Amino acid sequence: MEARAKMMGHPVHQMLIVFPLGLLGMSVVFDFVYMGSDDMVFSVVAYWMMVAGIAGGLLAAPFGLIDWSAIPTGTRAKRVGAMHGMGNVVVLLLFIVSVLLRDGAEAPPPASAYLCSFAGVALSLVTAWLGGELVDRLGVGVHDDANLDAPSSLGHTHARADHAPHVR
Repeated sequence: MEARAKMMGHPVHQMLIVFPLGLLGMSVVFDFVYMGSDDMVFSVVAYWMMVAGIAGGLLAAPFGLIDWSAIPTGTRAKRVGAMHGMGNVVVLLLFIVSVLLRDGAEAPPPASAYLCSFAGVALSLVTAWLGGELVDRLGVGVHDDANLDAPSSLGHTHARADHAPHVR
């Protein structure tokens, strides 16, 4: 099933999600560098990366919701998409709380801010895998003849076997 929200023939959601994933993930890297160096510039960079990543996530979300709404009810793709979307809402909330706990870019972050952002990046790995499952395994947004009820790629050594051409 093709994506509903497209730009120049490509799914908009898939184009936009790279920004929040990269920014939020790198914010945690900069937090680790700050912890190791005690140089506030790394904490400031982490803060602004989070702010930009949250903005990017809020921009990407409506396009994902548009595509998810087109998935037929009762399919595995609809369930995986719901877990992906709700998980990403939690990811954004965790990073929003982390930003709010930081009390601006110039103050050293409290441990609770780190806890939220580290939990957010860990959960984002799960939701990114679910997004990959939607696209790579189930073909959502990619194939007109997507198998929206394909089994999980975790249970098979050849995740794309159901899409492989038959050779005679």
